[in-house]
Amino acid sequence: MPEGPTVVLLKEEVQQFTGKRVIAAEGNAKVDIERIRGQEVIAFKSWGKHFLVCFEGFTVRIHFLMFGTYRINERKESPVRLSLTFKNGEINFYTCSVKMLEGDVNTHYDWSGDVMNDTWDPEKAETRLNKVPEKLICDALLEQDIFSGVGNIIKNEVLYRVCVHPESKVGKIPEAKLKMLIEEARQYSFRFLEWKRNFELKKHWLAHTKTLCLRCNLPIIRKHTGVKKRRSFFCENCQLLYP
Repeated sequence: MPEGPTVVLLKEEVQQFTGKRVIAAEGNAKVDIERIRGQEVIAFKSWGKHFLVCFEGFTVRIHFLMFGTYRINERKESPVRLSLTFKNGEINFYTCSVKMLEGDVNTHYDWSGDVMNDTWDPEKAETRLNKVPEKLICDALLEQDIFSGVGNIIKNEVLYRVCVHPESKVGKIPEAKLKMLIEEARQYSFRFLEWKRNFELKKHWLAHTKTLCLRCNLPIIRKHTGVKKRRSFFCENCQLLYP
């Protein structure tokens, strides 16, 4: 599943189509594709894992789910979910969710909840975490209404860097450590973006998919954790458990 930084990268890659008119639209998405034809793109935006194509009066929301992909100025053999063609190129989306949002896109999103947005509010994230003290931090980090854009890779890397066990309860984590975790979620997301731009993301992973802890020289534990049952990679020695 593409995480927030990957969607930001997509937003950057399609800027040549901002202000351009859609001359053709097609695909098997269950939306009114005819409505898109002839419309001018006002802006491309992102909110966490959502990619947004904004038109006058409505917005097309793309969510890549677990296996969604996109191609710019090229196509895959698989059926296209939504294809947008402009005079200067095309964008094609595959295996994703497509939805239309009516009216002003700003009424649909709290931009301060997006870890990569300029209006990101860490205090709001902390307040929301404090409301779910019994939730495991491995689940809380993946809650998009708290950390919009954070996915499983970011979760694992953040927890390793701040030395917190993924099965710790939110309410048991010391306040200073929780603030550090919130800050790292944002900072790591921007590093993720830069590494992704340079095609070197994986070489910077410290815990995700690793087998040995770089700090302790002990085995990295691989386990499906929390109610979400997503893969966690962690060291039981240096990542403290707050039960």
